[in-house]
Amino acid sequence: MPTGVYKFLAPAAAFNIMWELGIRQRVKGMCASRSRQDPRKSGAHSENSKEISGVQYRKRFCCVLAVVLTACLWPIVSVAVKAGAESARSDGQIRLIVRADDIGSSHAANLACMKSYREGIARSVEVMVPAPWFNEAAKMLKQTPEYDVGVHLTLTSEWENCKWGPITAARSLVDEQGHFFPMTRQRSDFPPNTGFLDAKPKLEEVEKELRAQIELAVKKIPQVSHLTSHMGTPTSTPQLRALVQRLAKEYKLPVEFPQAKGIGGFGGSEADAKERVAALVKLIEELKPGTWILVEHPGLDTPEMRAMGHKGYWNVAKHRDAVTRAFTSDKVKNVIKKRKIKLISYSDLSAD
Repeated sequence: MPTGVYKFLAPAAAFNIMWELGIRQRVKGMCASRSRQDPRKSGAHSENSKEISGVQYRKRFCCVLAVVLTACLWPIVSVAVKAGAESARSDGQIRLIVRADDIGSSHAANLACMKSYREGIARSVEVMVPAPWFNEAAKMLKQTPEYDVGVHLTLTSEWENCKWGPITAARSLVDEQGHFFPMTRQRSDFPPNTGFLDAKPKLEEVEKELRAQIELAVKKIPQVSHLTSHMGTPTSTPQLRALVQRLAKEYKLPVEFPQAKGIGGFGGSEADAKERVAALVKLIEELKPGTWILVEHPGLDTPEMRAMGHKGYWNVAKHRDAVTRAFTSDKVKNVIKKRKIKLISYSDLSAD
């Protein structure tokens, strides 16, 4: 409840106590007066009534007093806690969310995202419910309850050799094979009819699909705390953004965190592991006080992931394996420790 409301309640509750005391005293006085006027009504019955009345009075007094104390003290406590947090950040504290995207998309991605947490700096991970390795990802995450999880709302399937589609019957969201379209919008260098928005998706089918993804994720993974968008597609138009915001409010899973700023990437898609580690070290060394978010896609250089890709991006395995190596690098962890950077998750932001 806002502090201002408590400031209003405190004097109101105090007035209520005074009113209660006044009324009780008057009633007590009237009862005593009547007892003196009519001796026949005195005795055991009167004494029992007085005892019950006294107990009820004390109970009500304690309840009202508790309300007053809560109303008076809560603003002080909440302001002190908030002031302490703000003071810590203003004194130079750096908070960093390292987010691992696309768990569920492949077995290699699952292993890499878990490794990035267990041996590295990732603290939040985004799960793709319609993707082929979701079931394994859900088991892994359920067994790791301290790993913060977001539902990576998915309406696209970008790879050429590995496809997925909706978990609901949604004809307007899929191509002729029943898969999601690969891109948010039609790209000039892609085959025709490969853009999600260009296919004119029905908003009601989008809502049904996103609801199903959220509900299945929450059912399988208890620690789900927030929502994010795969490739930005679910929030790519004002109408879609409004829908996701409404679902976020309904399911109490935040989708926007204005208090945190993105810090961009580290190293290009052609950079090897050594270059990416160096780039991440430099990025972290240059962080200023505040709350920051770093988003990347951990992977492994395995035959499975080498077969994944699309036009213009066929070095997925090498690129994402380098991310995992950077996230688990001792050099990176040492810089974080040296600078006393606090690694946090999205759930920590929600608690602010």
